[in-house]
Amino acid sequence: MAAARSITLKAVSTSLWSPNRSLPKAKTVRALSTIMSPPSKAVVYEHHGPPDSVTRMIELSPVEVKENQVCVKMLAAPINPSDINRIEGVYPVRPPVPAVGGYEGVGEVYSVGSAVKGLSPGDLVIPSPLSSGTWQTYVVKDHDTWHKISKDSPIEYAATITVNPLTALRMLEDFTTLTAGESIVQNGATSIVGQCVIQLARYRGIHSINIIRDRAGSDTVKEKLKALGADEVFTESQLEVKNVKSLLSNIPGPALGLNCVGGNSASLVLKFLRQGGTMVTYGGMSKKPITVPTSSFIFKDLSLKGFWLQKWLTADRTKECREMIDYLLRLAQEGKLKYEMELVPFGEFHTALDKALGKHGSQPKQVIKF
Repeated sequence: MAAARSITLKAVSTSLWSPNRSLPKAKTVRALSTIMSPPSKAVVYEHHGPPDSVTRMIELSPVEVKENQVCVKMLAAPINPSDINRIEGVYPVRPPVPAVGGYEGVGEVYSVGSAVKGLSPGDLVIPSPLSSGTWQTYVVKDHDTWHKISKDSPIEYAATITVNPLTALRMLEDFTTLTAGESIVQNGATSIVGQCVIQLARYRGIHSINIIRDRAGSDTVKEKLKALGADEVFTESQLEVKNVKSLLSNIPGPALGLNCVGGNSASLVLKFLRQGGTMVTYGGMSKKPITVPTSSFIFKDLSLKGFWLQKWLTADRTKECREMIDYLLRLAQEGKLKYEMELVPFGEFHTALDKALGKHGSQPKQVIKF
């Protein structure tokens, strides 16, 4: 007979921890055939609040890997704005607390349950559909949570391919039919979504007009975005003219606008749109409302729509989602899709979190490496 291992919980009281990962009070005798995960280190939060105050790194005891489950050794996972919002308790979809943080990432199959087919130890996998709890060294979930990807996939891109690149791809495809030679306009162009939009548009022969906020070093930012394939990059102050379209050179008026900022920046996107154009809002970083002139509706016949990846993913699109993820990973592997990231050791999680919270100014996407 084999005895289950007991791991001491640090930083969080056992009385507050989830029953899914509760600690045994005494050694439990199990059959030799039982598969157990290794002990796991995890970033958890017991209640909602400021992420830098409520998150703790703790040790979790092993759990049983049931017949239809897979244990995955996590390799990397990002800190996304939606992760922060979940911890704060303001995101519409969030796990019950106490919870392990993180919602996407990449890992290697460590062990599989007796009924699992199609996955083997050593396979590279990502959670698809997205699944909570990726900020830990070992994750045990049902086999259909995991999507096997090419072992040649760059780890940092595999860890981040779903939330941001997939958002960019869906917005380019879901709201209007764009053909080579046409154009789009977006604000928040320096974001990961914005960078992906630029590159995916260029790959399809579509021009991109990009709006960035006024800040020190804006000329350097413009150069970086143009190196990715941006046709035009303007600061918000440059667009304080009566006719913004006069600033364009041989680029047709855009049919699609993408807004993740709101406020005046959203108004600038609307100014660029051609007759019958559509602005899609997928974020509100300025926390300011969108104001639309009446004339934009009456005389330009503009449409305003919203996009939320979470809603798109819940519409039974697992197969379609996985095909698009494979497509995006191929682009990343070929160097046709890239964005700036910083890999940070798991032990320095709270340093990465401070950067993700903006405490040190503008920073690359923080990706935890386990």
